[in-house]
Amino acid sequence: MAGLASLVAAGQNDRPQLFSEISAAVGLQFTHVNGAAGQYLMPELLGAGVALFDYDGDGDLDVYLLQGQPLGGGGGSNSLTHRLFRNDLAESGTLRFVDVTAATNTSVRAYGMGAAVGDYDNDGDPDLYLTAFGSNTLLRNEGGRSFTDVTNEAGVDDPRWSASAAFVDYDRDGDLDLFVTNYLEFTIAANRQCFDSTGARDYCGPREYRSVPDRLFRNDANGRFTDVSDAAGITRAYGNGLGVAAGDYNGDGWPDLYVANDATPNQLWINRHDGTFADEGPLSGAALSAAGNPEGSMGIASGDYDDDGDEDVFVTNVRGETFASYVNDGHAAFDDARVRTGIAPITAAFTGFGTDWIDYDHDGRLDLFIANGAVQTIEALRGERAPYHMVNLLLQNAGGRFEDVSARAGAAFRTSEVSRAAAFGDIDNDGDIDIIVTNNDGPVRLLRNDVAANAAWLQVALDQPAGNRSAIGARVALERRGRPTMWRRMKTDGSYLAASDSRVHFGLDDRPEPCVVVVQWPDGQTERWPVTQVNRFLHLRRGSGQPMEKRAP
Repeated sequence: MAGLASLVAAGQNDRPQLFSEISAAVGLQFTHVNGAAGQYLMPELLGAGVALFDYDGDGDLDVYLLQGQPLGGGGGSNSLTHRLFRNDLAESGTLRFVDVTAATNTSVRAYGMGAAVGDYDNDGDPDLYLTAFGSNTLLRNEGGRSFTDVTNEAGVDDPRWSASAAFVDYDRDGDLDLFVTNYLEFTIAANRQCFDSTGARDYCGPREYRSVPDRLFRNDANGRFTDVSDAAGITRAYGNGLGVAAGDYNGDGWPDLYVANDATPNQLWINRHDGTFADEGPLSGAALSAAGNPEGSMGIASGDYDDDGDEDVFVTNVRGETFASYVNDGHAAFDDARVRTGIAPITAAFTGFGTDWIDYDHDGRLDLFIANGAVQTIEALRGERAPYHMVNLLLQNAGGRFEDVSARAGAAFRTSEVSRAAAFGDIDNDGDIDIIVTNNDGPVRLLRNDVAANAAWLQVALDQPAGNRSAIGARVALERRGRPTMWRRMKTDGSYLAASDSRVHFGLDDRPEPCVVVVQWPDGQTERWPVTQVNRFLHLRRGSGQPMEKRAP
């Protein structure tokens, strides 16, 4: 039996790994500092974020990483700032990152949390919004050369403890508005003492502090935003906000908002088309567990994993609760399918954060990546400096049921760390989706996708010059004869404290037959483009396709 086990293990090790961790090899060297000094301050455990975006417009993805600071009166170092790393792939032909923080004026010193990316001023380059435990920051992109802090003049600061944020054109007027989640009413001076089951000091849970409202800022198209949180109805329901995703969950053509709340009911803000929202989370079936309890929700993956044309929601929770898989009926009524899909038993022992649906193997089905790390002491790790580390998960979509393939995904999935944010995009421009993972009080990880390149793919970027330049919120479909239509959304939001590449990715398996790309623009107008060549990047400009009648999925 021992010999047989050895042969099996050897066979597994001989398989090519799915992902390789290459951060140090390509110059992406960054270590997050949470500033913990024995006071058990809650912000120490939850950061920090990452943005994956092409800030300089050269066709490859750059990386912005958020840093922490000492808390509770610690002095700190001026070197502890957020950092921007430029990807030199387009210029040199080799994947290599260079720290350009000083040259681009992106050296923000704050207790960083999350990042959101969007071209809020419609000038053709992506801007950057950064949340923090403390004041937030809006960095305006100056033509891909440098950034300017315009927080005060834009009116988008929030001094509370903010987490994830999302740019979304909620009123469909052609410019991107901003939604910001806020977590708790926590101050260092009012830090409470909490203890674990053995009586040892540990971090408090969220129920020890009061919830605070999230914020919605309307873009006034003049460089300024107006806080419309009250007028839009966002402040009618408080929650411990950590994750946010925008999607048209009821199929009416207007963007809605799903918010993951920690230990309070999740919210589904349905857009009423008149500048207001209604929280239909409790009625939708996507706010609570099957037993009717709020869960410790953090990260969100929002996408059409079952290829039925509507947006489903996956939510990470704390250890012992299992993670939720909310299947949409197309009208914002959700069925919790965590047991039926096999997700519940896989995730029961984990606390999840950054996540998204990604077709890592190009088979046309959306799989799941989940970054994990505990928030309270794991008994088996007691006595370690940071007894919260866990391994990350890769779940393969096997036709509606998910299988844990982490064991053969590579050494990166056997490394146990305190993972938090995850951002997704094709970092080396080879057609598949790579992953950036941040670790709390640890190094950043770049997981390069090494799946064999024998399957076809397409990636799509959009441009609509009249407004909302990158068409955030547009729905993109790929139609092939004899196959289900694949729907994707142009987005940078979702996951946890992260902003991902807005380009849409389609895996085509081993059948690269002619296909059609259909784009439903944010205002509902629809165009189509026949595609005869695959394994390429498509840049589709509004007005260059064949107009179509507006239609439902």
